[in-house]
Amino acid sequence: MAAAYFTGLEVFIRMARSAIIWEQGKYAVIFFSLWGMFYVGFKKNAVPYVLYLLFLLPAVGLSLSIIDFDDNFKNAILFNLSGPLCLSVASVFCYGRTIKKDDFLKILDYIVYPLITATVYVILYRPTSIELFTYSGSNAATSGGYSGNQVSTVLGLGFFILVTRFFMPYKNVVVHWTMMFFMVLMGYRALLTFSRGGVVAAVLMAFIFIALYFMKGTTLSKRKTMIKLFVISFGVFFLWGYTEVSTGGMITNRYTNKDALGREKEDITTGRGVLIAAELDQFKRSPWLGGGVGSSSDNFEEELGVNAASHNEVTRMLSEHGLFGLLALLTLIFAPMITKLQGRKNIYFLAFLLFWFLTLMHSAMRIAAPAFIYALCLLNIDYSPVKEPAKRRKVLGESNQALGQQPALNNE
Repeated sequence: MAAAYFTGLEVFIRMARSAIIWEQGKYAVIFFSLWGMFYVGFKKNAVPYVLYLLFLLPAVGLSLSIIDFDDNFKNAILFNLSGPLCLSVASVFCYGRTIKKDDFLKILDYIVYPLITATVYVILYRPTSIELFTYSGSNAATSGGYSGNQVSTVLGLGFFILVTRFFMPYKNVVVHWTMMFFMVLMGYRALLTFSRGGVVAAVLMAFIFIALYFMKGTTLSKRKTMIKLFVISFGVFFLWGYTEVSTGGMITNRYTNKDALGREKEDITTGRGVLIAAELDQFKRSPWLGGGVGSSSDNFEEELGVNAASHNEVTRMLSEHGLFGLLALLTLIFAPMITKLQGRKNIYFLAFLLFWFLTLMHSAMRIAAPAFIYALCLLNIDYSPVKEPAKRRKVLGESNQALGQQPALNNE
């Protein structure tokens, strides 16, 4: 729950300029995962995620032979490897571990709680007015003055989690509908960031989850699911219409790849395609060891004259790690599949794996969310009913006395 909380908190403390260190979220997840392993250990079958980390070491050695061991080391290596390290440690902790369904849902709640704070913050930071939407690019003003891409990613994740709770409702009615209110609010504010990656990922995840939830249900639950699906479909339709009006039609231009005047843009990737091509070219030049950790940014500056970091973790791994990067990616793809073949049950498995992959494609691993969510898909969820806790000895004693019996002594 601690790791989950910092996963949801990370983007908020960045946008509020209150992070102690920039990578605080990732290091917190690493710390609490290591703490958990210290107390409960880890499964020996988690070896693939140790191997994944070892595949990244050759490029580190290559970088150390090129750059000085000073601030360049911190910027070039720690910045790029903090995400993979976070994924590796969290995955080792979660791999093969069984958790009760209610405990798993509580973990997801701890991701959502700080996202509620972030949602309120972006609303207070800049109240919505149509004057804010004069162009169809990513909007920092509606993203708390921060990266619309990362805000869209985490708010989309929060929206998806609460969509799943719409189908698996909270026990308390007041709590349930309060959270449903924030579900709508998160979806609305994610749209207003004008960053498409997080929103598209959330919609695809919800589609996969609802399909699996429907197929695994009983006849009665399938009827309820169909009714809820109709309600949420109407809600999404209404939410899009409201956003369309509040942005003066600019949101449609954004998602149909048009500029503010309605003209179609040439590049749907908003410049990312050029960066991807540059990284693939570097992979072709150095297919074995790659260019070294952090070399993508130098490559962009030399070849394109652009000072930018990679937005795509897949091509970055190939560019900077070469063949070992490809092996590392294949490990991440196939290792969770093994858990499913071993009979692991987790209705969030495909949705969370999709979130990890899609986030890697548009936002790399700049935040802890894709790493921690990937680790959660490795858990085995126990869906058996929770046993009622035993009554207190005092209550049992009073019951026995009411029946004219002496309460049994218990030395436990």
